[in-house]
Amino acid sequence: MPQPILRAQHLSQQIQVQNKTLQILQDIQLEIFAGEQVAITGRSGSGKSTLLGLLATLDQASSGQLWLCEQPVHELNEEQRAKLRLQYTGFVFQSFQLLSHLSALENVMLPLRLQPNFHYASAVAKAKKLLQQVGLERQIDQTPQVLSGGEQQRVAIARALVAEPKIIFADEPTGNLDEQTAQEVEQLLFRLNQDMGVTLVLVTHDMNLASQCQRHFILHDGQLCEQQG
Repeated sequence: MPQPILRAQHLSQQIQVQNKTLQILQDIQLEIFAGEQVAITGRSGSGKSTLLGLLATLDQASSGQLWLCEQPVHELNEEQRAKLRLQYTGFVFQSFQLLSHLSALENVMLPLRLQPNFHYASAVAKAKKLLQQVGLERQIDQTPQVLSGGEQQRVAIARALVAEPKIIFADEPTGNLDEQTAQEVEQLLFRLNQDMGVTLVLVTHDMNLASQCQRHFILHDGQLCEQQG
């Protein structure tokens, strides 16, 4: 039996608000396998982004266990989790999170600069290839200010893929885009998922996007249930 690339057991998250304990997530159980497309939906304030932050190792759960690429995240300190993220994960955010003073090429290269074996010429070649794959070979020298929202998100997707991650976490990747551009970005994500074999975990309000994924989970009252059919 193949091992899941991501596995959560009894994952819970609580926060303290005015001397009261607020339960955000409760007893999350989840297994995701390599190459899958997984969507997580839920109403605003249901904890979707909180859950994504935990699964992506950006935050620590109050209790429970998490394995990413067979590594026990719950046993790691922050430095070890950062190394794990660098090795295995990529991120796509609703607000793009590009550095405004850098070109598209330089933004895509950023994750490679954090690696201990960084080589400039190799990084440039990798970044250029990915920008070509997302349809931006003519925009490599342009900064985010002159790119459309769809183009900025394509740069962000290329940046997420440049270090050849095993899994990409996307938080509302089409949330700031118009309908046509959102559809183009959705198609791009699914094409790259299939062409590169990267696992895709999406948090979204877009039910059309969720319905295109192989698996769809709904977060309600802090608990995660898989949508059948």
